[in-house]
Amino acid sequence: MKKYIKKADVLIEALPYLQSFKNKIFVIKYGGTALLNEEIRTLLLQDIVFLNTVGIKPVLVHGGSPLINRTIRGLGRQPSFINGVRVTDNEDIEIVVKVLEDLNKSIVSQLRELGGAAESLLSNHKVIKVKPAEKGLGHVGEIVNIQTFYINDLLQRNVIPIISPLTKSENDVLYNVNADSAASRIAVALKAVKLVLLTHVKGIMRDENNEETLIPSLYISEIEKLIKSKIIHGGMLPKVEAGCFTIKKGVNKVHIIDGNISHALLLEIFTNEGIGTQILRKSTNSY
Repeated sequence: MKKYIKKADVLIEALPYLQSFKNKIFVIKYGGTALLNEEIRTLLLQDIVFLNTVGIKPVLVHGGSPLINRTIRGLGRQPSFINGVRVTDNEDIEIVVKVLEDLNKSIVSQLRELGGAAESLLSNHKVIKVKPAEKGLGHVGEIVNIQTFYINDLLQRNVIPIISPLTKSENDVLYNVNADSAASRIAVALKAVKLVLLTHVKGIMRDENNEETLIPSLYISEIEKLIKSKIIHGGMLPKVEAGCFTIKKGVNKVHIIDGNISHALLLEIFTNEGIGTQILRKSTNSY
């Protein structure tokens, strides 16, 4: 009997969150090494179907960096990054396209198998409009604008949009876009209440080699100091910059969590303690 009571307690703990988030939009960025683990991917997609079933409107933006890196290394080359952003030359953009298209289709198929309604928004310049990023990055796009019509159409039909950070310019040139930046801009454009960035670490840690130094909550006013002291650096930098942009533009909270933890989304969103780092402004609600 005790184990059943414990299960009921878990549901009761989630109740105020369920009530608060009904019909609200969550933008979830799926990336990191969680992309490589089929079991973890299934649990994550179950979480997303759960969110959709209880009346929350999830939008999934996926990266593909570990899969792209693995493919490039398999060809005897090393991936190249500048400030956490992938350098994408003519050869690499072909790899990026193949990996992201295959992954996007796989996610849509698996969500449907799990009982969710999902549709792909892939290589669609009508959603993500870009211009070429700084010189030296190759086929990397800087986001100019997000068009929400197609996303909102799916959400209104209770369909989960699955968005790849791959887009075309109006003259059909393919561009790779940083998935964290894409998720951030999409969250702002949709007036989402949360942006959740799934990665391969617990969150922001004062010592990246010691999970006990995890920072559970962080105000945007504290970010600059952590960047200057190199506590935030490398691949975490674009995530935090995307998070700060999102908060400043009106989204309530940004969560950076370890996507390799089973049911990471549900644990972060529907429990009082959470499992990662939340970034917030000084004045925000408790959820």
